[in-house]
Amino acid sequence: MIGAGGIGGYYGARLQQAGHEVVLVARGEHLAAMQRQGLRVEHQEFHFAQPVRALDLTTLRETCASGDFDLVVLAMKSQATGPLMAELADWLAASEVPVLSLQNGVDNEPLISEVVGEERTLGGLAVRIGGHIVAPGLVQADGPAQVIMGAWPQRRSAQADWLEQLRQCFELAGIPTQVAVDIRRELWRKLIINNGVNPLSALSGLDTRRLSHHPQLGRSVYQMMTETAAVAEADGVALGKTDVDEMYALIRNFDAIKTSMLVDKEKGRELELDAISGAVLRRAEQLGLEVPATRLAYGLLQLRD
Repeated sequence: MIGAGGIGGYYGARLQQAGHEVVLVARGEHLAAMQRQGLRVEHQEFHFAQPVRALDLTTLRETCASGDFDLVVLAMKSQATGPLMAELADWLAASEVPVLSLQNGVDNEPLISEVVGEERTLGGLAVRIGGHIVAPGLVQADGPAQVIMGAWPQRRSAQADWLEQLRQCFELAGIPTQVAVDIRRELWRKLIINNGVNPLSALSGLDTRRLSHHPQLGRSVYQMMTETAAVAEADGVALGKTDVDEMYALIRNFDAIKTSMLVDKEKGRELELDAISGAVLRRAEQLGLEVPATRLAYGLLQLRD
């Protein structure tokens, strides 16, 4: 599990609790705390406090072979994907281990496939989960914490049995999991939500419930979701008003969560702005479409520094 923050830490803990051997890759104070006192995870239906095997990336490469693992999961920020894959290229080339992305955005899988090939690339998304490091060694998570995964960029019959085994493995660990027929469509549907709420939450300081129910900002959320659906065509994904309405209703009815972009802004960390709004802007330019709400939010957040 490369990236043992709010998302990776939660799923890693679930898998370890179910009896799987898990290696958590992290850095800084969070890594030091896990090495010293283990990992704690607090969730309304799951509590975890155990020693874990936690390494930094250099130690992972030096002490483990990629072939030691059945699966490599990426759960770090999307802006780290390119540099990480370049750093791990030789390490990953020594085996046939699949790589599953549970990251935001629609541009991670192409970067992964450039290194390991499409046949080893699994797209994925963490759905209806809010997770954050609240103190070194302590993760707090909320929500049903589902996973959707699938062969990228399209379904391949040769992987069907293995993906079903992986789904069952996650399910038995208490992670509701679905194998998607079209993972690119699912990634874009999540981007509808991410582009709708992440930038505006970072600008306003509001959680998802207050933001989506705000009389003015709620309309802006819907507009940015609509803009996202429109540009998905650049990737050959057809999304329409039904998808936007479904995602909008989901975020309005979901528990109030503080978005990852708002947390990153509050902590002075780099935002996942390029992976979310940047992905929409790049495809809008490719298609010659106007996305004014997304462009405005992107520009305002760029001024934060």
